[in-house]
Amino acid sequence: MGITFQSTHRVIWLFQPAEICSISPSKTTSCRPSVQEESFVVGTVQTQNYTSKEGKKINQLGTMKSLSFMLAGVIHLLSLGSGKAICKDDIPQRTFQEIKKEIASYEDVAKAIINLAVYGKHQNRSYERLGLLVDTVGPRMSGSKSLEKAIQIMYQNLQDDGLENVHLEPVKIPHWERGEESALMLLPRIHKMSILGLGSSVGTPPGGITAEVLVVTSFDELQRRASEARGKIIVYNQPYINYGMTVQYRVLGAVEAAKVGAVASLIRSVASFSIYSPHTGIQRYEDGVPKIPTACITVEDAEMMSRMASRGNKIVVHLEMGAKTYPDADSFNTVAEITGSRYPEQVVLVSGHLDSWDVGQGAMDDGGGAFISWEALSLVKDLGLRPKRTLRLVLWTAEEQGGVGASQYYEQHKANISDYSLVMESDSGTFLPTGLQFTGSDRARAIMKEVMNLLQPLNVTNLFSDGEGTDIDFWIQAGVPVMSLPVVSIEMTHPFIPSEF
Repeated sequence: MGITFQSTHRVIWLFQPAEICSISPSKTTSCRPSVQEESFVVGTVQTQNYTSKEGKKINQLGTMKSLSFMLAGVIHLLSLGSGKAICKDDIPQRTFQEIKKEIASYEDVAKAIINLAVYGKHQNRSYERLGLLVDTVGPRMSGSKSLEKAIQIMYQNLQDDGLENVHLEPVKIPHWERGEESALMLLPRIHKMSILGLGSSVGTPPGGITAEVLVVTSFDELQRRASEARGKIIVYNQPYINYGMTVQYRVLGAVEAAKVGAVASLIRSVASFSIYSPHTGIQRYEDGVPKIPTACITVEDAEMMSRMASRGNKIVVHLEMGAKTYPDADSFNTVAEITGSRYPEQVVLVSGHLDSWDVGQGAMDDGGGAFISWEALSLVKDLGLRPKRTLRLVLWTAEEQGGVGASQYYEQHKANISDYSLVMESDSGTFLPTGLQFTGSDRARAIMKEVMNLLQPLNVTNLFSDGEGTDIDFWIQAGVPVMSLPVVSIEMTHPFIPSEF
């Protein structure tokens, strides 16, 4: 895309104990038996320079130091030394002031972690580790040999790092390959279009599809013009609002087009800016709805066809896609730990995903999140710290296909759900962190705000609502406290840079 990224990642983790009785605010009870939120956890820092292909700096988010204080969870000690959060009225609870005092007592520990991560000998380590993996393996598509190579490399890396209980947990994951693909406008002029098929799309019939185009800007317009859609290729030229709102056209565009009789769909790439760069991502079919080929096109081509259509021009496109879905493949979630000293059965889980799409090396999505999660455990180990509860790293597989690896991990471990104190994920890109997002009880949130004060040296103390992430949504629905890392993306500060890389 003519843009290279140079970034220095530094990770810090805070942790220490205190258990909590907590549950999602949507639940009616204030806690469920033996579910704790606990431990101050980890974070990461990064400096970034963005350089154009001419070698000039086009963006430097200052010192962009705090990349991600991703994991930070505290919890309320209810257990009288048992390690279990038993919510009973006859169990004396520690007062908030007592908990606040305990949190403040970890200030020196927090500073030691920050100093090692930001200013010490390991300040560039996570970047260097990540660079080595992505340069060695490249793209890590679900079902590919390169993803499994990356998993085996990480398995060895975590062992070499001296982490505990390093192991692989087997799962089955989708295997889809895009094959050769092309799109050629035939009318009103000859124009070769740049496209990327969307994940799980079917291919075109032998010889491809040649059809007239219907351009729409929304699902509502598609419904209003349904009588015009049969036998046509639907082109969505939806305006970009933000990723969360606009991505529905990529995910659901083929289904909605098929419902009105279209033979294929082409979706304007979900981006605030384009340099003739189509994007890819997952899309979903629905049972009972015909599966039609679907791909993303560039913003420029979507806008051009919209202009042509507004002038009354007939637009005809020939589409060929060799996409195929193969039987599910064997894969693994990669796990490593620092075992808790007092309550080893209780877990604070930190995570990112190792897989990526096939047309990029996945350094941002989600190599950065995976490697700052690893760095968190490394820093704790390097400082000789021992958490009271087990700190578990999970590097998910097949997140891009809809959290497939994480879903199977949840099914395999949900019988012990009461042992999970807090579940965290970093999957929003390695940009400037703005704080942490937290989902849990009001009492837990009050404690977490005190924990965030320990990050004052980095000026990242905000605690937001609605912790989220594809790989941790299962735990949210089950009422387990979760945290995620919100960031100021590059498009928010420098809108001339694409929003997805």
